[in-house]
Amino acid sequence: MGLLDQRFENGNIFITSFDNLMNWARLSSLWQMQFGLACCAIEMMAASASDFDIMRFGVLPRATPRQTDVMFVAGTVTLKMAQRIKRLYDQMPEPRYVLSMGSCANCGGPYWEHGYHVLKGVDRVIPVDVYVPGCPPRPEALLEGIMKLQEKIRRETLVKKKSA
Repeated sequence: MGLLDQRFENGNIFITSFDNLMNWARLSSLWQMQFGLACCAIEMMAASASDFDIMRFGVLPRATPRQTDVMFVAGTVTLKMAQRIKRLYDQMPEPRYVLSMGSCANCGGPYWEHGYHVLKGVDRVIPVDVYVPGCPPRPEALLEGIMKLQEKIRRETLVKKKSA
């Protein structure tokens, strides 16, 4: 079932549900907070360049967490940085999403065993919606992660169910 469930031919009338309309609007304008910490940030920047053009998916960078919908965590998360990530995540308005990019952000990367200062995955501090694997992941992988996030948003409901 798409955005437009039924279209009347004799006018500009479209019928859809409130959830479908709001989800379409939200997934078409994801404002990102870039949190590049290491080499994955270079690939995140490459995805924003003209060859891959992340903005064609409606993903626009914002300067403050209070204006963002999605946080891209790219790179090695140290224990000191984990506190800042949590604080920035708490400042984001609902609904908010997190995309973890790269082996270091996903599970600690090559530092997971002997790195006393490295967090063993950003999901230990904030909930992660989409994991993008790789060391570092290519820009195409990041674009696929964004499309997975858009699919997740498309299936969400904003209307709370009445409890019996």
